Amino acid sequence: MASLGSQSGIAVAAFAAALIPFVARAQEVDNLRGMSIEDLAEVNVSSVSKTDMPLVDAAASIYVISRDDILRSGATTLPEMLRLAPNLQVYQETPSTWVVTARGLNGNSAAQSYSNKLLVLVDGRTVYTPLFSGVYWDLPDVLPDDIDRIEVISGPGATLWGANAVNGVINIITRSSSETNGLYADVRAGPDRQAVGARLSGRAGDDLSYEINGRYLHEDGFDLASGASAKDPWHHLQGGFRLDWTPSDLDLVALQGDIFDGRDGQSGSSEDTSGRNLTARWNRDMGSSGQLQAQVFYDRIARDSRSTGGGKFRTDTFDGEVQHNITLGAHSIVWGAGARVVDYRIDGTPGLFFVPPHGSLFIADLFAQDSIALTKDLTFVGGLKAEHLPYAGTSLLPEARLAWKLAPEALIWASVERAVRSPTPFDEDVQERLPPTVSLSGNPQFRTEKLTAFELGTRLQPARSFSLSATAFYQHYQDLRSVELGSGPLLLNLTWGNNQRGDIYGLEAWADWRATPWWTLSFGGTWLEEDLRTRTGELAVLPPSQNGNDPPYVVTVRSSINPLPHVSFDLDARAVGHLRDSTVKAYREVDGRIAWQVAPAVALSLSGTNLLHDRHQEYPGGDYIPRRIMGGVELRY
Repeated sequence: MASLGSQSGIAVAAFAAALIPFVARAQEVDNLRGMSIEDLAEVNVSSVSKTDMPLVDAAASIYVISRDDILRSGATTLPEMLRLAPNLQVYQETPSTWVVTARGLNGNSAAQSYSNKLLVLVDGRTVYTPLFSGVYWDLPDVLPDDIDRIEVISGPGATLWGANAVNGVINIITRSSSETNGLYADVRAGPDRQAVGARLSGRAGDDLSYEINGRYLHEDGFDLASGASAKDPWHHLQGGFRLDWTPSDLDLVALQGDIFDGRDGQSGSSEDTSGRNLTARWNRDMGSSGQLQAQVFYDRIARDSRSTGGGKFRTDTFDGEVQHNITLGAHSIVWGAGARVVDYRIDGTPGLFFVPPHGSLFIADLFAQDSIALTKDLTFVGGLKAEHLPYAGTSLLPEARLAWKLAPEALIWASVERAVRSPTPFDEDVQERLPPTVSLSGNPQFRTEKLTAFELGTRLQPARSFSLSATAFYQHYQDLRSVELGSGPLLLNLTWGNNQRGDIYGLEAWADWRATPWWTLSFGGTWLEEDLRTRTGELAVLPPSQNGNDPPYVVTVRSSINPLPHVSFDLDARAVGHLRDSTVKAYREVDGRIAWQVAPAVALSLSGTNLLHDRHQEYPGGDYIPRRIMGGVELRY
């Protein structure tokens, strides 16, 4: 483990000193997190079966980050919020660059391999880039107070969500504008970091509610290993709106959109980002005929790094899908279809470009899942998705699950599922030139990367104050991307191949314990082993670690205390193991926040991140991340 920084004691002591007088006068508070552990178990989730069901009955490795968890943590960006999920691994590289994975394969940027097996959605709108199947984490942004919950599934979800839902699904679900009535402002500032958000919401009649919001984020640059500035400050400005309309008791219509602009780096040497999106959704309750949902969205993103010697690109995505849920006797059926068109253009550089530079990607799917109540306590879930993918044709993505409810507070489940990562322009069309010695060319014959996953899990609540979830998993990968020798006049002519394969297996578990009515402790961890290898008889240009520098463990502990009415104190600790095949050492860190609800309309807070060390590194080639302290005020009217 990494040793503590010279000022770690000071930072933690400051938080502890603030807590002592409150703990001495601690009182019992009925609602530590707004809901009891029993209530949290009954929270409805929709990502497991694309229909609402109690979390306690969900036969999947799913963790729910609640709105209260987010607000109490003081997290200002989505990746920081995702640190709260014990079944994810989150690494920061720069102020704007993050790597988020589940169950390994976090990539290796030195080998031009990136985290690309995690599907991320905001209110049903996918936010990964189809150019390499990964996520630019400086682009999706949501006002923290607007989030209802974040559902995090570790393990495949391809049968319902499609290709690229290989190692997990993150579903960020925001609140209806009818739940955010009034004026809200959130200002947080420190010497090196600022975050300002505001929202105005209300009603325009009995059946129409509205919201207008805006947000600005800024962070100074981090450090290099030498201690010099990395000169990579970041800012992000975003505005958005939402309308929720209930034309009848049976219909819900939502329309929401955002526009944003950002910059990573200094003026004259920066990467500029911009984008806009618009989503329309209609839900109808058809009584005995089930529920119907239709959704369409448009999304544009653009990045321009020409001032740093890079290129620029833009993508325009048009997506539509329809879904029908119905119960017929012992069968609970969800089925639907969707189509997506992505139009893109990439203006590269002489050293890195795409052939062709412009194209359209078409994706279409048809899926069905049936949950069959075999007995009162035993349920079988079977599903299949047929998905047409760019470059790869049609893939069949089946799943089978068995859930046994031993008691109202005990569930055991098992599953087997297949998932794929679809080829992208980065796999097929990329051209890199470093004359006169090296070249890398995309492979028009690149195949889908395939996963077959086996899981065995349980969810228990043996006491009113304690809950536990645990999942053992074994994941077998085939046709993982590799770097191969190609043919050509250069000394080292490379291309992509599919000659890596292997297994990842391990355990993920978490528990919540309400030690007293005013104190809750949460524990979580992931332990995994990797056995990745080159296909027999093939030459390995790069070792299997090109697909990931993953730690053997990540352990988290969260303490949430309400020592007095209107006062909260939270500490989030994490221990991350040494990243395999890299120089990034194991480390421990603590984030914390203390808040005081001064009046019903005013709250004050003091939050800190990375309190144990002056700075630390989390990902190979990444910056050294410093300690950050911010003061905050929230206003509601």
